[in-house]
Amino acid sequence: MNYAEEIFEQAWNNPEYTQIELDDIDINKTLSKYYETLIPVNFTRQMLWDMETKKAWDPKTYIPYVVSDGKSWGREILTNGDEAFVRSSQQKQWLNGAVYEEVFEEVYLNHKDQRVTFIGTQNLKDSSGKWLYLKNQQPLFHVQHSVEGEENSPINVWRIVHLTARKDQKLIEHFKNLKDPTVLPGFVEIYIEKDLQTPLSHK
Repeated sequence: MNYAEEIFEQAWNNPEYTQIELDDIDINKTLSKYYETLIPVNFTRQMLWDMETKKAWDPKTYIPYVVSDGKSWGREILTNGDEAFVRSSQQKQWLNGAVYEEVFEEVYLNHKDQRVTFIGTQNLKDSSGKWLYLKNQQPLFHVQHSVEGEENSPINVWRIVHLTARKDQKLIEHFKNLKDPTVLPGFVEIYIEKDLQTPLSHK
């Protein structure tokens, strides 16, 4: 477990914070049952991890329905083989999709376990080493995306913890309403069309 994963787990186990875990998604089962593609697509675990690493660095491309702009910098390989960088992006507020605000995140890629952890923060150093500061209108949050399952049966796992003063039922309800077992995550759809160059449509 790396430094970021330790921070995430501490927050995940804090009874005052608001923890949410979406249902795991079996990519190929969902794809074959609810989608049509021009050519057959056998999505692999390596593809899912490739998508996660690209999305982490370039959120504007892979989650444009959440992020309107963004940039990443400071990429480095850590001694344990993990990868770390920081990013700033304009993201929709969770409970008010009409409002975007800047979000700072420290990003850690665990290539061995195929897990990416985003640690929300209010302070970052820019590419020249100057400190940047912000104050969000909503609580900070940490996010973790994991790749599970076999090579030919990849499973997308997603957790988020909001650093709230107490459990926020509105946030819990918001994410509960996002659950739809018939739909792939938007970033997977984008990866299939953009990186695999395979158009797809929902049945």
